[in-house]
Amino acid sequence: MTLCCIIYTLFAPFNASLGKEGIELDLMDSAQILENEQRKSKLIKYLVKFKGHKRITPLVSPAPVDILITLLGTVLGISFLSILLFIYEIPMLAASLGASAVLVYGVPDAPLSQPRNVILGHTFSASIGVLTYQIFGITWWSVALGAALALLVMLLTKTTHPPGGATAMLAVLNGAGPMFIVAPMISGSIILVLVAVLVNNLSPNRNYPRYWY
Repeated sequence: MTLCCIIYTLFAPFNASLGKEGIELDLMDSAQILENEQRKSKLIKYLVKFKGHKRITPLVSPAPVDILITLLGTVLGISFLSILLFIYEIPMLAASLGASAVLVYGVPDAPLSQPRNVILGHTFSASIGVLTYQIFGITWWSVALGAALALLVMLLTKTTHPPGGATAMLAVLNGAGPMFIVAPMISGSIILVLVAVLVNNLSPNRNYPRYWY
């Protein structure tokens, strides 16, 4: 009995140490497993988003009168704009204004179609595109940087206008100078908005703009 007590006393610390190490290893394994499961869960949640959601509202076509108004506004707005572009001999520098025409004449009620967004969105984007070219020149990354900075400024100033991204890209790709900001971008966007005010309000279903600023 005494011998057993002596042996137990000698090996007790060693056994306790092994027990603690085993517990620590188990805890580490459990934490690693939990972390892996959380990563899998985040990945699954991310991939599930690709499914989208089931559309619960029907697709609605504009009234016939609104379709005609849209057609008239687009023809007039782009015609006036084209005259300006040919006068300044810069037809390819204002392609993004064609996208703006789709918004202001096709979906005039949308927040992104309001004068504040159209005019200021193009103005900020053109300015950033010109500045980006002046500092960094034309490279693959300066084009991307110009578009990204334009989007950032539009978001911060609450003037988001999707065609503005194309405006910034055009400025960098074509090595545009400061005059690009005034003509065609500011003057062109003002022309589109003024035509939209005159033409969209011919429809009894439309009220443009919803707000100016």
